[in-house]
Amino acid sequence: MSTSIDPAATSLLRFATAGSVDDGKSTLVGRLLHDSKSVLADQLEAVERASLGRGQQAPDLALLTDGLRAEREQGITIDVAYRYFATPRRRFILADTPGHVQYTRNMVTGASTAELAVVLVDARNGVVEQTRRHAAVAALLRVPHVVLAVNKMDLVDYAEPVFADIAEEFTAYAASLGVPDVTAVPISALAGDNVVTPSAHMDWYGGPTVLEHLESVPVVADPTGDPARFPVQYVIRPQTPEHRDYRGYAGQLASGVLRVGEDVTVLPSGRRSTIAGIDALGSQVDVAWAPQSVTLRLADDLDVSRGDLIAPTTGVPGLTRDVEATVCHVADRPLRVGDRVLLKHTTRTVKAIVKDIPSRLTLGDLSQHPAPGELAANDIGRVVLRTAEPLALDAYADSRRTGSFLLVDPADGTTLTAGMAGAAFAAEATGEAAPAVADDEGWDF
Repeated sequence: MSTSIDPAATSLLRFATAGSVDDGKSTLVGRLLHDSKSVLADQLEAVERASLGRGQQAPDLALLTDGLRAEREQGITIDVAYRYFATPRRRFILADTPGHVQYTRNMVTGASTAELAVVLVDARNGVVEQTRRHAAVAALLRVPHVVLAVNKMDLVDYAEPVFADIAEEFTAYAASLGVPDVTAVPISALAGDNVVTPSAHMDWYGGPTVLEHLESVPVVADPTGDPARFPVQYVIRPQTPEHRDYRGYAGQLASGVLRVGEDVTVLPSGRRSTIAGIDALGSQVDVAWAPQSVTLRLADDLDVSRGDLIAPTTGVPGLTRDVEATVCHVADRPLRVGDRVLLKHTTRTVKAIVKDIPSRLTLGDLSQHPAPGELAANDIGRVVLRTAEPLALDAYADSRRTGSFLLVDPADGTTLTAGMAGAAFAAEATGEAAPAVADDEGWDF
């Protein structure tokens, strides 16, 4: 099956689903794809055959997203499943994330670029610890819109008081996290109530269906309102007879707008120049805006290389070697004070030392557990880092692209931690500074 797409429907919404185990995330996604006619006939036939093979009379729509064999055998989601679909009103990139506590790090991956998060709750169980964990991750990642989908309403006789109590509790918790927008929708993913079409069983609900909200939520941002940030990925120097003097700096504009003739500063060197030209898709243009991939040409021959950042001189970010951030630890081995890591920020990678871990977040009451000593897998906490070289780091609250970073194991390249620079959503606990870390291998900075 397919649906005709209006050429004018060019807006794109990236959203992620999250929730506890067996709350019905994959079923919701499958229902969303099926009822919006975004499933091809052969895909649906494959799901029907797999469902019959498991003794089910009706197609199990969760199989549309649970693609791993282990997922289908256990009936759970393990990896992040990405799906691309469209309706006449909008295009979508969906990340179906796992519900188990040990896969919270996968939810961080799926929600890191999302503009909306759908958090599912089983109407029989209400708001549980994992619900609060996923709401906290969405708030930490500054996801601007959250949909609370109260699922399995058919198992509580479509009772309005059950939905109202859950919506009130979750909305209050989300507000304490600083989530700016929460929309609660009562649904039955299995029966299709209020997913794509309005429910005949809940006439007391007058709000939008899940799909109606996804199609109408505002996501188009004006790039001119953000400070321009251009991380350099590659230096282009053809040195051919026709391009003997060409020197271009290629990359993706992380935020904002750059124009020909604009005064810019290259960081961390601090050297200044003027944009002499912008090349995009083989043509010269006068202006570039995020998230375009372009090549900048500067009026002066400066020493610019991969990892440098080009920004307007009127809005240059500050340089720092002392980084305070909220992090989600994603590796199996813990992160400890004194660990030597590589910090990857946009296209720049520098050495760093973990100087302090002031606190770990307790998601039940949003309190900060002081001086935990280490962060284990899926822990969220505060860290203090010292880098070998200065970084042009924005606060994550101001820019999700240039305020985020990764900590990487220098020995094997394993990703250890996802970090968000600046203040968290909860009050930070204060602690004593960590002692200096002695080192004789070039990491004492």
